[in-house]
Amino acid sequence: MTDLYISWTEYHQKIEQLAIKIYQSGWRCDRIVCLAKGGLRVGDILCRLFDQPLAILSSASYRGKTRGEIVFSQHLSMTESNLTGKVLLVDDLVDSGVSLSEAIAWLKKRYGDEITEIKTAVIWYKAASAIAPDYYTDYLKDNPWIHQPFEKYEQLTPEQLFLNLTS
Repeated sequence: MTDLYISWTEYHQKIEQLAIKIYQSGWRCDRIVCLAKGGLRVGDILCRLFDQPLAILSSASYRGKTRGEIVFSQHLSMTESNLTGKVLLVDDLVDSGVSLSEAIAWLKKRYGDEITEIKTAVIWYKAASAIAPDYYTDYLKDNPWIHQPFEKYEQLTPEQLFLNLTS
């Protein structure tokens, strides 16, 4: 497995490229749902650009580089009273496709009558994925491990951060 290192500048540029692809497709959503944690920043920027409400579905499946069973929150966090219409489901990447597939099933089970359509968008689409997203910025045929700019905070404690900034 190769490694792909992404800077903050590249990260934001990739989200902007994703937004342009969605815009150019002509498809418009009524709501955006992001998978947290990885999709939070993507969802935040897209909801601002498309001026649509953002809902957050918390999920967890990775511990470091090890993937475990996916776990979802019991409820969406959203300011709207319900999830209706066309939904854009976003995450940072699709690796195996399990998280995205199970998130779609979760949404359909809970909001199936209100949702008219679900489309998916990610920055990175890995070849190993069992599901193809509707929109993506980069297709990665060699399935690299992606080192995102915010990962450094997973290795720091507040005390270490304080010491680094004051020394």
